[in-house]
Amino acid sequence: MKSLGFVEVSGVVAAVDALDIMCKSADVSLVSWERKLGGRLVTLIVTGNVSAVTAAVESAKASCIKKPCATAVIANPHSETVRLAELSAKRLEKKTSETKTDDTNEPKNENSVKAPAKKPAAKKNSKKADSSAESTLEKKD
Repeated sequence: MKSLGFVEVSGVVAAVDALDIMCKSADVSLVSWERKLGGRLVTLIVTGNVSAVTAAVESAKASCIKKPCATAVIANPHSETVRLAELSAKRLEKKTSETKTDDTNEPKNENSVKAPAKKPAAKKNSKKADSSAESTLEKKD
């Protein structure tokens, strides 16, 4: 039976460290990750058998560079809980595929540099300049 493990940690670097620890310590795989508060709070979701997920979450809790804010292991997740994790995984997959398509639309030449757009020069109002010159001529007479 597949179980879900959750580790919530402060910061992306700490989250990557926690994921590395979990994947090296037990036979688990990443389902998804969620970044909140601009990446200051990251939730990792892993899956595997119950004993592997429990061992992975416990080793991340013990060895991560930052102490996790929250951890949980759901041994037999309800279908709605699984659906929530799958929705998160689909959002991650969609973001990843959008990034890949954006990269393919970029020009291939890495040495090309785009020049910044120039602002059009402001046109001087020549009528105002002519009328002010005429008014100073009239005052002198």
